[in-house]
Amino acid sequence: MSWVELAPAMLENEHVLLRPVTAADRESLRAIALDPEIWRYFVSLVETDADYDRYFDATLADHVAGRRVVFHITDKHSGRAAGSMSYGNLAEADARIEIGWSWLGRDFRGQGLNRWAKYLLLEHAFERLAAERVEFKTDELNVQARAALRNIGAVEEGILRSFNYMPGGRRRDAVFYSVLRAEWPEVKRQLAAAPKVRLGAG
Repeated sequence: MSWVELAPAMLENEHVLLRPVTAADRESLRAIALDPEIWRYFVSLVETDADYDRYFDATLADHVAGRRVVFHITDKHSGRAAGSMSYGNLAEADARIEIGWSWLGRDFRGQGLNRWAKYLLLEHAFERLAAERVEFKTDELNVQARAALRNIGAVEEGILRSFNYMPGGRRRDAVFYSVLRAEWPEVKRQLAAAPKVRLGAG
């Protein structure tokens, strides 16, 4: 089976449930998405309900077409929709995949959900998809996201200058990070050894 078939799986642990997004998720995610802090460093800008509908329609279209594998995140402690995260840039021939398009609602930041969601996606990528490289990228200015990526064990590789346009016309410098197959056992050990409490922004 190809990655497009294997990647959209249901992934869960005691903290989070990740499942492929569906059209029925529009409203549960809308309830937490209209927060400007989410979109501060995003390549999409969501300020109104109409913006959100365009964003969700594009996300769902990418998912259905196999351009991305988009996951709905549920916080298992509350049972509420918490946000979304995706696989993208699926380069199966090169055994390379990206994790990104990540956002969480205000109530779910600083609770460890980012850490556990990325743990599940890394585990799925290395142990079921047989990826050799999982990569991430973020805005050079996004200090919080960069710290979170280092906290999950990703290695900073460098900056691609003037990588893309941001809303408002700024050219973003993109910082790339990765975890390699050889590094995964140690990264997994460190992530799994995290205290079984709701951690800070890791």
